[in-house]
Amino acid sequence: MKRILKSALIAAAVAFASPALAQTIIVVSHGQANDPFWSVVKNGVEEAAKDTGAKVSYRAPETFDMVAMSQLIDAAVNQEPDGLVVSIPDGDALGPSIKRAVAAGIPVISINSGSDVSKSLGALLHVGQDEFDAGKAAGEKLASMGGKVGLCVNQEVGNVALDLRCSGFAEGFGGTVTVLPTTNDPTEIEAKVKASLASNENIDTIMALGAATAGEPSVAAAKASGRADKINVATFDMSPGFLKSIIAGDAAFAIDQQQFLQGYLSVNFLALNAKYGLMPGGNVPSGPNLITADKAAQVVELSAKGIR
Repeated sequence: MKRILKSALIAAAVAFASPALAQTIIVVSHGQANDPFWSVVKNGVEEAAKDTGAKVSYRAPETFDMVAMSQLIDAAVNQEPDGLVVSIPDGDALGPSIKRAVAAGIPVISINSGSDVSKSLGALLHVGQDEFDAGKAAGEKLASMGGKVGLCVNQEVGNVALDLRCSGFAEGFGGTVTVLPTTNDPTEIEAKVKASLASNENIDTIMALGAATAGEPSVAAAKASGRADKINVATFDMSPGFLKSIIAGDAAFAIDQQQFLQGYLSVNFLALNAKYGLMPGGNVPSGPNLITADKAAQVVELSAKGIR
């Protein structure tokens, strides 16, 4: 009997101490399956799950769909997790679902997009970058490189974060800026950028809002135009291909928001909150960092591994 009682007590102690049993965290992002950017976020989420022992589930709609994303958040709330991580590309569309989570007593952290509305919706903090300020910094840098006429390639029209990037870029750039709306298809983006360059030979600057989806096709379009040496191409975020273009002198720079940190830190914060009641006192800026030729070689390998 004593042995049985001792075994039961040990098993109960192990179960109580197990963070996996105590911590269930759900991550809901707007990232599309064909966007390499979000695979890096997911890598950060998965590494945090291993490091904390928490049970973590990553979910995203198949396309940029705010109705589908709000439904994913509602489903997560119904599961009563110990923490919820969300990106907020559209505060109006996702706000009711996020507020429902907060009202249910679920700690919420926002990542990537939504820094401007995160607090008002009840999130504890935001891990990411201020998109307008990042765009403004990029615009100022490109203007200092001689840019006068710019093109802002927006592959997710309706994503407030990307709209803010273009707005910030326009303010910092100070010259003429045209927003080019596209889908998330790199082939379509290359064709549309080519057409824009052919119709306006004064374009000397291209600001892409995603490295693999829009940045790499923009570099290809600039080369195809025969004016690549007169066009500065920059992008938000990074990809191995775009970093190689920077190293080769075919692109100006990339804006790194360290999305691995967005996935990793948000899960860690919620795991620590569930276990110890700990939480940082404010937003955590993961970017922006301008990656120019002198830095690109240092991060290209990590980008290929899905970390940068």
